[in-house]
Amino acid sequence: MSRRRAWAELLRLPALFTVPGDALSGAVAAGARPGPRTLLAIGSSLCLYEAGMALNDWADRVEDAAERPHRPLPSGRIQPSSALAAACALTAAGLGLAAGAGRPALAVATPLAATVWAYDLGLKHTPAGPVAMAAARGLDHLLGAAATTGRPRPALSSAALLGTHTLAVTAVSRRETQGGTSLPPLAALGVTAVLARVVAAGGRREESAVRGGPALRGGPSLQGGQTQRESLRGGPTPGQALRTALAATYAVTAGRPYTHAALNPSPPLTQRAVGGGIRATIPLQAALAARAGAGLTALAIAALAPLGRRYAKKVSIT
Repeated sequence: MSRRRAWAELLRLPALFTVPGDALSGAVAAGARPGPRTLLAIGSSLCLYEAGMALNDWADRVEDAAERPHRPLPSGRIQPSSALAAACALTAAGLGLAAGAGRPALAVATPLAATVWAYDLGLKHTPAGPVAMAAARGLDHLLGAAATTGRPRPALSSAALLGTHTLAVTAVSRRETQGGTSLPPLAALGVTAVLARVVAAGGRREESAVRGGPALRGGPSLQGGQTQRESLRGGPTPGQALRTALAATYAVTAGRPYTHAALNPSPPLTQRAVGGGIRATIPLQAALAARAGAGLTALAIAALAPLGRRYAKKVSIT
């Protein structure tokens, strides 16, 4: 039991619930319904994400021995060689699953894996660290689009929004063991407000559906009589209401702990801000899916949030 817990801590299992939404929201952003290849993309994303977690602790084992001696490697519960072997095996599995989804998916997964390794082994403690993490999350979103449709380009704008959120979270995380400055959480709070506003405003595909154009496959039809009457009267459609609600949930989930950390930048509150930012990834992914007009996919992504909260009570997400 203690060994399983050690691996759960090393791999930060609660954070896994933030991963499937990347591929799902990427698929619908590209105008497709999630299918079997999307599942392969999700499997690839999960493997590469966990490879990054194991590699992160392997690379930081000396630093963690001084700052976080309770972590699995410095505490001796897992050997560094085992963590490195796990990172290699998970990377190979992730690339294999991407290859199974097709050549376009592998073409995205390969730079994604390279970015993960570059971040953990060299970029993490440089000014390029947050940018690398943002790029990794954006590529993970594009992986879902590439696997499902073979065309990642339509998902570039939503990938940029997701990457911007990750950039803000990573900037805060660089001070999570020291605290001492309000600037990163304050900046992250501003970024969160802007992103929530942009996502709530909707996208061209969703707006086209409201005007009576073809609804996005995999999303709710916005062409019913009642919906059209609400649109003509200027009232919100169900899709618009869902998108606004998810954007608000994202803003609250990330914004509240950011505010606390900005007012009191102590290590515990900064760590909570990082955890809040990570958890907020799920409602942001759901809001992006709703923005693309895929209400059912958005609800499926949002359903991952309570599961993540449940397991975060047992294992730390950071």
